[in-house]
Amino acid sequence: MKKNYRLSSLVFLLVLLLILSTVFSMISVEARKHHTKKSKIHHKHRNKRNGGGNKATDCSNPPSPSPSSTPSHGFYPIQSPIFDILSFGAKGDGVSDDTKALEAAWEAACKVQGATLEIPSKFQFLINPITLQGPCMPNFVFQVDGIVLAPEKVGSWPKSSLFQWLNFKWMHNFTIQGAGTLDGQGYNWWKLSQIAYFQVMKKSKSIPDIKPTVLRFYASYNVTVRDIKIINSPQCHLKFDNSKGVKINNVTISAPESSPNTDGIHLQNTQDVEIHHSNIGTGDDCVSIQTGCSNIHVHHMNCGPGHGISLGGLGKDKSVACVSDIIVDNVNLESTMYGARIKTWQGGLGSVKNISFSNIQVSDVKIPIMIDQYYCDKYVCKNQTGAVAISNVKFNQIIGTYSAKPIHLACSNSIPCTNVDLIDIQLKPSTNFREINQLELCWNSYGKSQAPLLPSSMDYCVRRGSGFVRGISRSHENVCS
Repeated sequence: MKKNYRLSSLVFLLVLLLILSTVFSMISVEARKHHTKKSKIHHKHRNKRNGGGNKATDCSNPPSPSPSSTPSHGFYPIQSPIFDILSFGAKGDGVSDDTKALEAAWEAACKVQGATLEIPSKFQFLINPITLQGPCMPNFVFQVDGIVLAPEKVGSWPKSSLFQWLNFKWMHNFTIQGAGTLDGQGYNWWKLSQIAYFQVMKKSKSIPDIKPTVLRFYASYNVTVRDIKIINSPQCHLKFDNSKGVKINNVTISAPESSPNTDGIHLQNTQDVEIHHSNIGTGDDCVSIQTGCSNIHVHHMNCGPGHGISLGGLGKDKSVACVSDIIVDNVNLESTMYGARIKTWQGGLGSVKNISFSNIQVSDVKIPIMIDQYYCDKYVCKNQTGAVAISNVKFNQIIGTYSAKPIHLACSNSIPCTNVDLIDIQLKPSTNFREINQLELCWNSYGKSQAPLLPSSMDYCVRRGSGFVRGISRSHENVCS
């Protein structure tokens, strides 16, 4: 009986070993097949990128997205499909016009959920003015790792495309990211000074009277811009119009200090925006916030050179301006013309309210704190009684050095500034300070001050008892309700 039991056990073990051996062999074969297939795909993709014997694909018949390199087994994550601009006929030599290749890649990627349109590193792509339009499938990523170049010659820009270079329209759930650079090549635009510019305009019809923005979004929602560099724009670098839900993170924007009107980030009719951990240095405002903007948070940012963080100018040509709920904190400003600034034109309507500038470090800033309701970009502007009402503005912990004067509060004679608070302001003259007619100006502003205040004369900049003047501005504010 024991012999039969031992014999049965031995047979069972032999059968089990045979089954296990067969299973392991099958797995090994499948693994080798998958490795061989993966190597062929990778090799084919690499040859295509390097031009290895394959002709550029016709843009009228765009190729399918590059196959994912992950295994097809169900328990592995699936990568998003990648649309490489080189696979759509782009040369990437910085000289050839790659605009049609970008259009073709966009058209293909726009139709695929979770797609990535890739601008690869180690290449330069010359792109003419273009509008890339949605709506596209959700979670579309524009991956910029290479260099994208705007046309260098001013006269080569079509007159119908002077407002912007790269225009993104009607995009939802969209991201631009990468380690690459968008270069507006604005040098030739800047060479034309204000006087010389109009003299040339009279003689040549090829010189436009409008300068383009490098990167513009129109009517777009839930947009993220992160990590990229935007440089040398003819005018504004990054602009959002009629948009909502914007996140800008770890972006570098730069242009020479002498470049005119080259704002870093320009917001208009846009709500729910966060700008943080970025570096901006240009010839104009680092961040410009215009009418129709609300719920904006700017924080942990370096600004300079440039004109600082500005709200306005607002109310030009008796227009209505409405700006509210703006927070600027944890910002460093170095060698800028202004620090925290609100500027409005005489004669305007509307309101600027619920504004907070806090924890601002300034170094050699000409005028760190400014409210100017007499803003004028000409030599002479006509005096007018109307004004955009300014209320509930806090300047808190503005600390550092100034080169001209610490504060300038010039509020309207007819519509005073109300509830303007100065809290913990500590400003000293910088080594570049010139004490010639540079005393602080404080006019018709009401609010409160709280020590420490340096210079101590700032205590007289805000008058008490704003309650009786508060009703004067309400008619102007009501147009924003």
